[in-house]
Amino acid sequence: MIKAKTLTLGVAMGLAMGPLASAADYPSEPIKIIVGFSAGSSIDTVARIISENLTKSLGQPVIVENRTGANGMLAATAVAQAEPDGYTVLFSNSSSITVNPTLFKDIQYQPLEDFAPITKVVATPFILVTNPDNERTENVTDVASLIEVARANPGDLSYGSAGIGNLIHIATELLSQKTDVEMTHIPYKGAAPMEVGLLSGEIDLAFDTPSGMPQIEAGKLTPLAVSGPDRWPGLPDTPTMMEAGIEEFDVTFWTGVFMPAGTDPEIVDTFYEAIVAATEDPATRAKLELQGRPVVPTPEQFRAEIEQETATAAETIEAAGIVISQ
Repeated sequence: MIKAKTLTLGVAMGLAMGPLASAADYPSEPIKIIVGFSAGSSIDTVARIISENLTKSLGQPVIVENRTGANGMLAATAVAQAEPDGYTVLFSNSSSITVNPTLFKDIQYQPLEDFAPITKVVATPFILVTNPDNERTENVTDVASLIEVARANPGDLSYGSAGIGNLIHIATELLSQKTDVEMTHIPYKGAAPMEVGLLSGEIDLAFDTPSGMPQIEAGKLTPLAVSGPDRWPGLPDTPTMMEAGIEEFDVTFWTGVFMPAGTDPEIVDTFYEAIVAATEDPATRAKLELQGRPVVPTPEQFRAEIEQETATAAETIEAAGIVISQ
């Protein structure tokens, strides 16, 4: 993607005098973090936890600005088109970065072309759950028995999601494709109403978020597996999908950090190191752990993970025939 930028006289003079942003002096002014979701959302919460720490460690105000709309795409587009000087930062999620480019044909950014990936901050798995009071799944105790029921009754079992093309939708389609079973998709307007549908028996299974832990602890939902590469601390006896026999199944929703492409690598490294230090601070880490598992891959590792996740999402979406009208 080619970015259209306008050179003002001031910028032109700055170019004549030297670089717009000096890595040696970074940061020398306030830093703006743009979040594409509303205040109080999980990604907004993570951004504010980190900004509080960075304000102290970097010696400059780190301000969070919410720019909502289009499933995070408005914020991502704004940062993609910002000056690559290290003072405009995007906090985004896996859907906006790895799923949206496949679903939306008129998207105004391409993640690996228009951003310099910095790192993840937290990663959180989904929890595959059923309702033990639902007669269609009352004998389901693990992933294998769920697949057995689904195969015996093609299309009869229904699963929920937080919307068409949502990461929960893609995770369940990936399960269907890997196990060659047919289930019926029931989309909801968010994970909370999806969980209500699961508890009422309106749907039979779902990849829930950890917000469903109280229902699991109360025995109202049965956890079968978690979708990430590691077991969830709150469910030490619940296997991962891969431990349950589903090969190469790793679907997590994460909060990640990006700067515009072309940002000085030294600035990227400075910001990355500051985030790593923040996750190692006991008080900050304790707050982050309420949102997910703190994880900070290097910029190079993060880029490689995005490439892999995007490829998996694209293959799953194409195989499932998921289409969003635009």
